[in-house]
Amino acid sequence: MQPDPSKLIHKIGVETPLIGFYDAPDVSPFEPLVRVGAGESSCIFSFYANWMNGETLHLTNDSFGCRGAGSCLFGVVTRSPEAMVTFLVDEEGLKSSRDHMRRWIERRGSYRPENANLLIGPLRPHQYGHLKTVTFFVNPDQLAALILGANYHSGLDDPMPVMAPFGSGCSQLLPLFSDLTASQAIVGATDIAMRQWLPPDTLAFTVTKSMFERLCQLDERSFLYKPFLQRLRKARQTERGVL
Repeated sequence: MQPDPSKLIHKIGVETPLIGFYDAPDVSPFEPLVRVGAGESSCIFSFYANWMNGETLHLTNDSFGCRGAGSCLFGVVTRSPEAMVTFLVDEEGLKSSRDHMRRWIERRGSYRPENANLLIGPLRPHQYGHLKTVTFFVNPDQLAALILGANYHSGLDDPMPVMAPFGSGCSQLLPLFSDLTASQAIVGATDIAMRQWLPPDTLAFTVTKSMFERLCQLDERSFLYKPFLQRLRKARQTERGVL
């Protein structure tokens, strides 16, 4: 059963809808849907406005948008490894050497869908069983609060609670988690190729289901109800002339 994030998002001031990444057999519970046109190479983040308007992006093995999304979300071979190295290093300059990029490509993971449909859009509580990750689109203050929240229950011997890995924006939504059962988060939307589709002060904070549940459990003993966060929010309100 999906936990209720309403207290969390109210306390940190998130106003944009939380976005779920689903792997599901039936798309009807996610309507209204939007799809990538046949043969189009659209960035999945070009559908950000659709997500904000309550629509869900439907991806399949035959309709996945850009070649990077096809590779990391479906394992579709969209270009040879050497062609990918050439594109990412020689054309876009994302690593200092072809060898570094080649080794990263060899080690990176690709998601293997369990069903025919991958869906990205507003949370659907009754589809919680098919949910893989949850993404908060946030400003720096909200990101800071979520990073604190992700560390709140974390012990020294637990997996690293927050990561900021190199990779495409779509890979940061799911494939870069090595273990979806672990309580972990990724600071995402750091791929400059996709940032044109987001507001300039917006980053992504993507969490596994286990981490989502932890965040929703933050109570009155946590920083959400303590002076540090209260003073920060008051300062921002003062800057905007609210107080």
